[in-house]
Amino acid sequence: MATDRIIAPTASPVEEFKNWALRPQSIEEYIGQPELIERLLIAIQAVKTRQDAKDDTETREHLEHILLHGPPGLGKTTLAHVIGSELGTKVHTTSGPALARGTDLVAVLTRLQPGDVLFIDEIHRLPVAVEEFVYPAMEDFKIDVCLDTGLNARTVQIKCAPFTLIGATTRAGLLSSPMRSRFGITHHLRYYEEQDLVHILRRSASLLAMGACEPDALGQIASRSRGTPRIANRLLRRVRDFASVRADGVVSERIVDDALSLEGVDGLGLDEIDRSYLRTIHSVYHGGPVGLEAVAATLNEDAGTLEDVVEPYLLQIGFLARTRRGRMITRRACEHMGLAPIDPTKEEKPATGSATGLL
Repeated sequence: MATDRIIAPTASPVEEFKNWALRPQSIEEYIGQPELIERLLIAIQAVKTRQDAKDDTETREHLEHILLHGPPGLGKTTLAHVIGSELGTKVHTTSGPALARGTDLVAVLTRLQPGDVLFIDEIHRLPVAVEEFVYPAMEDFKIDVCLDTGLNARTVQIKCAPFTLIGATTRAGLLSSPMRSRFGITHHLRYYEEQDLVHILRRSASLLAMGACEPDALGQIASRSRGTPRIANRLLRRVRDFASVRADGVVSERIVDDALSLEGVDGLGLDEIDRSYLRTIHSVYHGGPVGLEAVAATLNEDAGTLEDVVEPYLLQIGFLARTRRGRMITRRACEHMGLAPIDPTKEEKPATGSATGLL
C-alpha cells in the first residue's frame, strides 16, 4: 500500500522516465543544496584547469570520487548527470543490487573511457565480494581478476581508464568504513526549503507548458511536498491534470486545494497512511509509548515500511517522538488532526544512575 502513495519519495520506472524531461541539464539550472554546489563548482573548475594545462591531449583529468547520501527524491541521480555534463563526459549508470558478482563490475569498468562518470545507486547494497573489486579500481584504476581455483588459481590484472565514481545511498551507515574512506567528496543532501521548491515548480511548470499559474498556487504545492523535489513535481502533474479538466488549465489556490484534497494530501503533506498511523497511536494505544511492531500489526503493514517511509517525515515535523519505550504522538500532531490532547504526564524521563555504577 505504501509504495503507491502520491507523496512517496521513491519513483517508479515509468515516473522516472517522465522525470528526465524536468531534470536540470547544467549546474547553473540546479536549484538548492548551495553548499554542495559550491564545492562541486570548485572541484570541476580545478579539473578543467588542470586539463587545459596538460600537453598530453590523449589523457584526461578525472574528478575525485563523490559520495551523496540522504533521503530519496532529493536529486542524487540528477546531480550525477549534471556533473557528467559539466565535465563533458559520459555517465554510466548502475545500482548496487545489479552488481551481484565481481565480473559484473569488471564488465562495467572496462567500458569506461578516460574521465567518464560511473554512477552506482544504492551503493550500500553492493555485495562484499564486489567491494573488493571496487577498492583497487578507485585507487589505482586496476582490477585484479582471479582465474580458476586451487593449485591452478592465478590473478590477472586489468587496467581501466581513470574515472569518477559517484555513489548514492539513502543508508550511509550501512557503508563499510573502507568504502567511505575512498571518497574524496562526501555530502549529505538535506530536505529543500519551501522557496527552493517554488523555484523548481516554476521551472517545471514552464517545461510542462502549463497555463496560467497564480503566484501563491505553486507555494501551496511546495508546502505539501515534504521538502522533496520529486514529490513536488509529482503533485504538480496531478494539479495540471485536474486544472485542465476542471478549470480550463488555470491553476489557482482553490484548484490546488481541491486537486490535492482529492488525492488525500492535506496542508502539511500528510496522506491517509500518515494519519492512520497517528490515529492508531492516539486511539488504540492512548498516545503511546508503543512499539513499532505493535503499530505495524494493528495497521496490517510491514514494520520496515513504516520505519523507512512513514516515520521520517513525522519525526521531521515534530508529530512523532521516539522514546526508549516506543513511539509517542505529540501535542502538535493532536492539534493538527483535531484529536483530544494527550495526557501531559506521559513524558519520557531521563535515564538515571545505572550508567554511573558501571564506571
